This record gives sequence, C-alpha cells and structure tokens, in this order.
Amino acid sequence: MNEETARILLAHGNGGRLMRELIAGIFARHLGNPLLDTDADAVALPRLDGEIMVTTDGFTVQPLEFPGGDLGSLAVHGVVNDLAVAGAEPRYLTLSALIEEGLELPTLERLIASLADAARAAGVAVVAGDTKVVRRGEGGGLYLSVAGIGVKRAATLDLRRVQAGDAVLVSGPVGDHGIAVMLAREQFGLSGELRSDCASVLPLARAVWELPGLRFMRDPTRGGLATVCHEIARATGHTVVLTQASVPLRPEVVSVCEMLGYDPYYLACEGRIVAVTDASAAGELLERWRAVRGGEDAAIIGRIDEAGARVILETELGGRRVIDELEDDPLPRIC
Repeated sequence: MNEETARILLAHGNGGRLMRELIAGIFARHLGNPLLDTDADAVALPRLDGEIMVTTDGFTVQPLEFPGGDLGSLAVHGVVNDLAVAGAEPRYLTLSALIEEGLELPTLERLIASLADAARAAGVAVVAGDTKVVRRGEGGGLYLSVAGIGVKRAATLDLRRVQAGDAVLVSGPVGDHGIAVMLAREQFGLSGELRSDCASVLPLARAVWELPGLRFMRDPTRGGLATVCHEIARATGHTVVLTQASVPLRPEVVSVCEMLGYDPYYLACEGRIVAVTDASAAGELLERWRAVRGGEDAAIIGRIDEAGARVILETELGGRRVIDELEDDPLPRIC
C-alpha cells in the first residue's frame, strides 16, 4: 500500500469506485448485520415492543485515539448512554461519517472496528449510514454523527419529579475523560497513564430503572457534573448542594486540576451517571450501583434544597461556594 492509497482522498467521497470500496472494505465489513444494506437508501426495522425513544449526537475529539477509548467507541457509548439514562433499552444506531482528506486508512479502520466492537457489546446494530469526505484542513480527521433508537423501559424518569430533600448520586469518579484526553495531547509538557472513563452505562442504568424513588438520571458529558446540576436547578427552581468531600475524584485528576487551574466539576465524563432519587431510596441505589462493574466507586454526593435555582459546593473546610454555570471551554474537542 503506497502513501496515496493509504490515506483518504477526495475521490473516496465522489460516489465512484473508491467510495464503494471504502464503504465495503471498512464500514460494511466491520458493521455488517442482517439489517444493514449499503445499497439501499432506507431500511425497514422490525416492530419494537414498546414506546420508541430516539436520540442523536455528534462526536469529535483530539486526539482521535486516547487512553481508555477512541472516537469510535466514544460515539457508540455517547448515544447508548443517552438512551440508557432516559430509561430506554438501545436497539439500533445510524452512523454518518465526515472524513477529512488525508486521514490514514489504517486509523479509520481502527476507529470503525472499535465502533463496531462497542455496538456489539451494547447489543445494538448499526442499520444505516453515510460517508462524506471534506477537504484537507476543513475537518478534525473524522467527525461522527450517530442517531439511536431504543425502547422505553423506565416510565417515570423526569426532571420535573425532582423534589427538595432528594439525594444526588454519581456512579463513579468525575473528570477522568477530560483529563485523560488532555494528557494524551501532551499539552503543557504533561503526560500520564490516566484512562478515560469512556464506557457504556447501560448496565448501571438497567440496575436501577425500576427502583422506586428514582427521579432522574443524566450522563455528565460536556460541561461535566456542574452542568448537570445546573440543569436540575433551572428545571426545578431548587438549589443543588454538593458535598466536596463526597464527590469521587482520582488523585491524578486533582493534581492536574491544581496545577493548571481547572475545576474538575466542569470536566467531561463519558461513562458516569448522575442520578437524583428520593432520600429513602439513595442507599438502595448506591448498593445496586456498587454491585455492577464500573459502579464500585459510586457515592451520594449531595442533596436538593428548597430555595433558589443555583448550585452550591460545601467545601471540606466548612465553607460554601457558588458553582457558576460553564461559559468557557478549556478543553475543546473532548466529545
């Protein structure tokens, strides 16, 4: 394979032979299943056994591959997780790939193979897709847009059900993904072995879907834990109070944040759930999460107070500080 054929060319997007070979040789070979027909403009899905839920998301990250994951697995987990925390069992995905001219074909193949592995592990099938090629310098190597279809299994999850006195929980340490990606870029002369938390939260969600008292779940991706808490505060008019000593953080995340001035509560996670539950059910939810792989470090991290739509952190020194809503993005192209 010479240098020219080892990279994406504009001709890979022109509808001709190279495009056909790209789709067949990489996408269809890794993603193939009985429902995926690369010669059809649309496919018919089997009848689903319940209320249908749909979500869609776009994914970009630099570098494309990082410790603990890559753009391919990130795209599947992101959509599967959105369905899972909404109370839906994921079934089908569609995939749109915007590929930059010059991307190495072996890199593209690794990413699509990883995407296929993540889809199979989550029990979902990619049933339709599209590819486009953009000129060199007009993209970040590869952008992925994924839509997901699922079947509703938990009927009562809704921000509007959150009440004063409820407990706030998180399924594991926060900030791992944001710092792992930053370290993979070797910015500021830093490097490390921290792995992203990029993973499916479907097993964690399934474990608590039917738990009485569960009000709401969200995966804290862009904007992290702080942004989810602000969503809760805005929707309910209540104050979200976090206890600093209870929020799980890895030492590596704390060290990098202290050195560079980042706040870990704003950093993206890609394999965590923030949940709000009736206080009487918090212990049961915590026990269920800790019994599931990936939930061993789950914790009760705060509560919902009656007055004022804001987010407050109770510090380890006994003080209280307001956590403002995120404005700047210190780590672009994270997810």
